[in-house]
Amino acid sequence: MIQKPMLTQEDVEKIGAAAEAEAAKNGFKVSIAICDDGGHLLWFKRLDGAPAVSSYIAPQKARTAALGRRESKVYEELINNGRVSFLSAPELSGMLEGGVPIVVDGHCIGAVGVSNVKSFEDAQVAKAGIAALGI
Repeated sequence: MIQKPMLTQEDVEKIGAAAEAEAAKNGFKVSIAICDDGGHLLWFKRLDGAPAVSSYIAPQKARTAALGRRESKVYEELINNGRVSFLSAPELSGMLEGGVPIVVDGHCIGAVGVSNVKSFEDAQVAKAGIAALGI
């Protein structure tokens, strides 16, 4: 039987706080979502000034990264390079940069999704959150 690590509530709070701190440090008005490996929402925060639509996009980016076990930008790049059939992929609707998987010992245990600044800045906030785990 394969055993793998899991996110704890303490882990999720740590990721969320670090992502929020990165956003604040840069003046980013974003929504931040953290999900488990099945794409189920564990933590969410819409910072002051973030538009309502970002509260839908961030969780979908996280879900896409968790289910695909890769950064959501991979799908965006595939689509932009002509693989438009990915637009019909089941259960994946956040195929934009800004969703980053949380990988421990080769296992995807969840993901962070961020929305409302430039795509690479969304990813920057997500990665800062994940870095707080020290993995």
